[in-house]
Amino acid sequence: MSIRFRTARKRGACLVAALTAATMLSSPHAKAAEPSPPHLADGFGLVVTSQPRWVDENHRTFLFSVSTNQVPAPTLLEGQEPGRHAIVVTLPAGYDPSARYPVQYYLHGHPDRPDALWNQRVVENATRDVPLITVQPNGSGRGWYSNWVNPGAAGPQNWENFHLEQVIPFVDANLRTIATRDGRAIVGHSMGGFGALHYAEHRPDLFSYAGSFSGGLDLRNSEIRAAVVASELNPGSGTPAVGADAIFGPPIWPFDGVWNDQSPAQHVESLRGMGVALYTGNGGDLTVNPIQAVLENRARETTLVTASNLTAAGIPFHLSDYGDGTGWAPGCTAKHADEACVQADMNHFVGLITRR
Repeated sequence: MSIRFRTARKRGACLVAALTAATMLSSPHAKAAEPSPPHLADGFGLVVTSQPRWVDENHRTFLFSVSTNQVPAPTLLEGQEPGRHAIVVTLPAGYDPSARYPVQYYLHGHPDRPDALWNQRVVENATRDVPLITVQPNGSGRGWYSNWVNPGAAGPQNWENFHLEQVIPFVDANLRTIATRDGRAIVGHSMGGFGALHYAEHRPDLFSYAGSFSGGLDLRNSEIRAAVVASELNPGSGTPAVGADAIFGPPIWPFDGVWNDQSPAQHVESLRGMGVALYTGNGGDLTVNPIQAVLENRARETTLVTASNLTAAGIPFHLSDYGDGTGWAPGCTAKHADEACVQADMNHFVGLITRR
């Protein structure tokens, strides 16, 4: 075969390939390329142990995992892997990778996880038409969004360091965020509601808005202390179980100084100048689903203590105290983990932060 013939055949093959590609692009039946989630780079003490993957065909929410020396070995719920922290990110519909977006951090409750389907539904429903990125980091079944004082054999459990000093700058470095206080909000449900106000009080330089959905906000409340201790001892909160003094130390006077110091309800002063929103029901009919009803009823008491302290300090805030839930959202029964209630909470909170 002559060199001229081989060259001509090669050019012809290239032309055919180009024409085929052009035809596919111009065809009304051509299938558009699926968008890829971003590729993430290690940094800020985090090592990416699995790159992002879409959780479904809607291409709005992706999941990845990291390891950290701040919590190298979290206690594990079923299906979780040692040393790997799942982080879930939800993008707005119509996400433009050339734009920059504000971010809300949504902290899950106990014993929940960031990749639970109900958390995905709540976030996606509330943010579908809103230019807002939502990040849900792993907080463990019993992490309580705190640096533990007596982790013992569990090893370092510095959840606050992990989230505030590692996850936030990591997200800002890898995603198209507005990496300022004005572009950042934090909110959580139950244990996560505690975490959101706890983090906002400790680092008011990071957040412009903070919210709590039925959070256990008063660590001076004996019932909340009992709930925290139960989460430490209960294998259902993660294995292995830990000691009753692992997170905040002994829960009894005069050894309970950490409990008192870390209680969001009594340390509201640093929230001044920040938007604050509190949401709670009363549990509804306490004879129906009594455990969830009582949990919500007690969380309400801690929310009202927090609201009272905010009022006394002259700090503006929003409070949705929606009673039995009938006037708050269709299907809301004011139970502690009622998806309809939490969905309405999130819808309202997203409205507040985007208007601000």
